[in-house]
Amino acid sequence: MKLLAQVLFFAAIFNATAFADEVSVKRGVETRFDGIKIDSVTKTSYAGLYEVVVGETIFYTDEKVNFLFKGEIIDARSQKNFTEERQQKLSAIKFEDLPLELAVKQVRGSGKRVVAIFADPFCPYCKNLDRALMREDDITIYTFFYPILRPESPEKARAIWCAPDRAKAYYDFMLNGRDPAPANACTAPVDKWLALGQKVGVRATPTSFAINGQRILGARPEELVKLIGEAKK
Repeated sequence: MKLLAQVLFFAAIFNATAFADEVSVKRGVETRFDGIKIDSVTKTSYAGLYEVVVGETIFYTDEKVNFLFKGEIIDARSQKNFTEERQQKLSAIKFEDLPLELAVKQVRGSGKRVVAIFADPFCPYCKNLDRALMREDDITIYTFFYPILRPESPEKARAIWCAPDRAKAYYDFMLNGRDPAPANACTAPVDKWLALGQKVGVRATPTSFAINGQRILGARPEELVKLIGEAKK
């Protein structure tokens, strides 16, 4: 019991010291860069560096704030990208908050692996991602339109949305270039799609989210398949 108390005591001291260091680093950055709005400062486990988060950007500095740099930190042995991993976690969303009724849904096999993708009908990288994911089974894909690339993007998204079979119309257009039939009397939630994309921080298409909320930017099917497989577990 005495040993446990000693362990807890030293752990408390360590945590208090670490917190004090982070506070002093935050204060140092704010002093040197007047007007900067810091979201968080965290001591990393590598090279004595501190992670400084400002908006969507990660910076690094030493404990005395003598140097501040922006860039990716990669483990030379494992080639693990620590910066990208942190950015994914910091930009994660609550998947359960996505309004899935606004998405084009396709289920293949058991559908046990789940992903949400924000796409523009005229996005070539979205088409590449769709084509790659066609090779995957046991997957559920929710595609949210984010029609931002061309003036005609919203109208094309509306036509696909208003088709009798949305998933078929979507993949016919994205993979085979077949236009959906006109649907003059139908409306689509274009404003809601745009508002949702802005809310979850979509800056470009495609942007994908695994069920654990982590995002993948761009057409990176191998990384995305790995992520949604891990999230499923």
